[in-house]
Amino acid sequence: MSKDFSPSSFPQLETERLLLRETSLQDAEATFAVFSDPSVTQFHDLDTFSSIKEAMSTTGYAYAVIERRAKRFERGDGIRWGILRKQDNVLIGSCGFTWNPQEHSAEVGYELASSFWRQGIMTEAVHTILQFRFEKIGLRFLIAQVMLENIASKKLLENLGFHSQGVQKQYGFFKRQYHNLEQFVLKNKKLNE
Repeated sequence: MSKDFSPSSFPQLETERLLLRETSLQDAEATFAVFSDPSVTQFHDLDTFSSIKEAMSTTGYAYAVIERRAKRFERGDGIRWGILRKQDNVLIGSCGFTWNPQEHSAEVGYELASSFWRQGIMTEAVHTILQFRFEKIGLRFLIAQVMLENIASKKLLENLGFHSQGVQKQYGFFKRQYHNLEQFVLKNKKLNE
């Protein structure tokens, strides 16, 4: 694995339609908008945000999500990019990795405001961060854990080259219960040849 496992400054990435950058507290309202939609949080390990007043306070949920992601990056435990459309520069979701340095791997995660689903946005964003990680850091593989009912996420991962490794029974505990999760893996072909 490269010694540049944890970049000193947050890398900004661009695609044809998107800007991927670090989120800040100025993105709290947009973060609240994403996570206040039950269709977004249905398969997420966060509860749906319900009170904008609570979420927008400096101790609220939206601030906590942004701060947790910033601290994870500072510690070198992972990275999460905010996804913004270039045309209006508004945050509409996020994607990123949590590192597993012992395995030379990372787990990928993402969410997107439901009004932007089925437009190829998440495919574009995740493809870009996959290229960045495999090119900049010698990761052996990436994993993704998906709730069985999340068909759209499974299709996204398969379209990006991930392969199912089967179902892990009662693997994830969130929203006060255990969930069966399907694990998907994408191997770094350059390192595994």
